[in-house]
Amino acid sequence: MSISRRRFLGTGAGLGAGIAAAGLFPAPAVLGQGAPITFRVSSSMPVDPNAAHHVWFDLFQKNLKAKVGDKIRLDFFPNSQLGKEADVVQQVIIGSVDMMITGSSIWATAVPELGALDLGFLFDNYAHGAKALDAGVGKTFESMLEERKSISVLGWGFHFGARSVYTRTKASNLAELKSVKLRVLPAPAFIETFKLMGAVPVPIPVNELYTALQTGVVDGFEHDPATVLSSRFYEVAKFCLRTDHLFSPMICAIGKRGMAKLTKDTKDAFLAAAREATLAERGIADAKATEAMKELERLGVTFTPFPAADRAAISKPVSDTLYAQFMAQYPSTKPVFEAIAKARA
Repeated sequence: MSISRRRFLGTGAGLGAGIAAAGLFPAPAVLGQGAPITFRVSSSMPVDPNAAHHVWFDLFQKNLKAKVGDKIRLDFFPNSQLGKEADVVQQVIIGSVDMMITGSSIWATAVPELGALDLGFLFDNYAHGAKALDAGVGKTFESMLEERKSISVLGWGFHFGARSVYTRTKASNLAELKSVKLRVLPAPAFIETFKLMGAVPVPIPVNELYTALQTGVVDGFEHDPATVLSSRFYEVAKFCLRTDHLFSPMICAIGKRGMAKLTKDTKDAFLAAAREATLAERGIADAKATEAMKELERLGVTFTPFPAADRAAISKPVSDTLYAQFMAQYPSTKPVFEAIAKARA
């Protein structure tokens, strides 16, 4: 079970971790007899069995407990308790937050090349995405994060289901998305994809989305079904056009200060626990997505298939325009697009 913020703030070990992060002591492992190494872990999602972040964290925590016992303690801060995702990215970089479970998308704010993974219709399904990431795409982006921001990626998981468009009023095809105000992540690739689709992209933090839907700031949003369920967005958006435009990778990023906390006898176990959690989380992603969609239907959400002709009509200009523009702006991503295309074969 995850540990609450109150418990974190009320423990001497938590205080010791904060002191160490400030640089007063070399590492929290030396703060006292048997004191655990403590990590602050951030997520924008709730503690919920349909929240991919929480599922990955729960698997990781159980794996770690089995491997190292009480030597390491993970303090989990869900629901954006530590701030907006773009702000938490910076906190992980400077070390005031140790780890962040999030979509890879938000890290494009720090390393823009990662925005390639946010371009619409890039992956056909999660099997295609996993094959490409494991064939070298993941390593390419890991190297960029490590070299520029001293960030390590503990694993490439997936959210539970492809991202589709959810709206307050029904949209049945591409033409009916024209001028619809859709909340998107504050990442250029998301914004440009939906401009090309004719919608009006509105980049706002996910923790502000529910209210934005209630008040009409946006007409809808795009996300995966399990997140729609766990965050209760179905209460304010009852229609889904199944564009399946993005099979979004999820990562757990850890900063340099967080990695430095690991001792010689805990590092290998820590990394192994993360790898195992990632593989297990990937293995349940499709089933979780199917379960979430069934539950959303039960709760009154209407799913409309995206017409095949519309998908073909938008996929080509996205590829010809946005992929080409992205490679021209960031030449180092050309092998990434080639590897993704090869993985489709």
